[in-house]
Amino acid sequence: MFTERTSVGLDVHAGSVAAAAIDGVTGELFQATLTPSFEHISSWLAGLPGPVAVAYEAGPTGFGLYRHLAAGGTRCEVVAPSKLQRPAGDRVKTDAKDAVHLARLLRLEEITPVAIPSIDQEAARDLVRAREDARGDLMRARHRLSKLLLRHGIVYYGGNAWTGKHDQWLRTEALEGLASPATRMAFDNDYAAVRSVLARRDRLDAQIAALAADSEFTALTRRLGCLRGIGVLTGFALAVEIGDWHRFTGNSIGSFVGLVPTEHSSGTSRAQGSVTKTGNGHVRRLLVEAAWHHRRRCTIGKTMRDRWDLAPAAARVRGDEGNRRLHQRWVGFIDRKKRSTVANTAIARELAGWCWSLAVLDDPATTSARMTT
Repeated sequence: MFTERTSVGLDVHAGSVAAAAIDGVTGELFQATLTPSFEHISSWLAGLPGPVAVAYEAGPTGFGLYRHLAAGGTRCEVVAPSKLQRPAGDRVKTDAKDAVHLARLLRLEEITPVAIPSIDQEAARDLVRAREDARGDLMRARHRLSKLLLRHGIVYYGGNAWTGKHDQWLRTEALEGLASPATRMAFDNDYAAVRSVLARRDRLDAQIAALAADSEFTALTRRLGCLRGIGVLTGFALAVEIGDWHRFTGNSIGSFVGLVPTEHSSGTSRAQGSVTKTGNGHVRRLLVEAAWHHRRRCTIGKTMRDRWDLAPAAARVRGDEGNRRLHQRWVGFIDRKKRSTVANTAIARELAGWCWSLAVLDDPATTSARMTT
């Protein structure tokens, strides 16, 4: 139950903060427009009938305000925007109305708070997301270069693209095939962009690998690496993006990353559609990519053995069990002639459960828990 006297809703933006407070004793409503300064917000809260509790929506402003208020002894909740209840007939949206709505929901305890990462976890997450941005930038730069050549009828047929051999072809045959000096200048610009982003991505890979080898996430990353398709980069990204794995179960984590099907059921009818795609899109992409590795026959090569050597014996056993189970699931889908993309999404959902079981493996309270699939 709500125990504080005053509930406060803050609609936080980069340039201003709309604030609303409801006194639970008198019912009085206080409203103000504040600057984003933490001191200004704290000063306004100090003038309210105490004690107070504060809520604001998670967003691009981060968790600095939460940490500042928590350090001062004020209860603060960072609310998941997608879980906020809103009146269906409300067609007027303003910052002031949003702040009042947050204050009312906080008093009724009708909010869903998000998990607050530690400062170290947030810093590691920033590094992982910088690498994700570099991956996207590299893909777009490569597309621009290849499509420039395609418009001039220059196509590479010598094997896989973006290998050392392909790079040599770009600098020789492809460049010589461009007759116009202006087009060559465009090629040089696009090629330089590819090389620059590739170097940036490689630097980030090295930094992530170093952090994964010596940080609070090292043990978890190594346990996750017992599953096929989850190397150092993927395991570290899963570790820092999800953070506290104990708030999930093997069944609920698939819903958190948006890998469960949508559903519309009423009475005796039940209709399921595509996956919800809610939650953390980065984690969902990593799991979907890793799931493709389980289509091939389960063999233990040198790469996997090297990863197993760094993990505890219990994690190795659990990882081997998961690898064999997921491959058998793939075989079952192939026998039933399921579309590969649909099958892979189902495998990714189950893979999330196996990752959870490895993440909580060192917790005595959950070691013996069975994963629901």
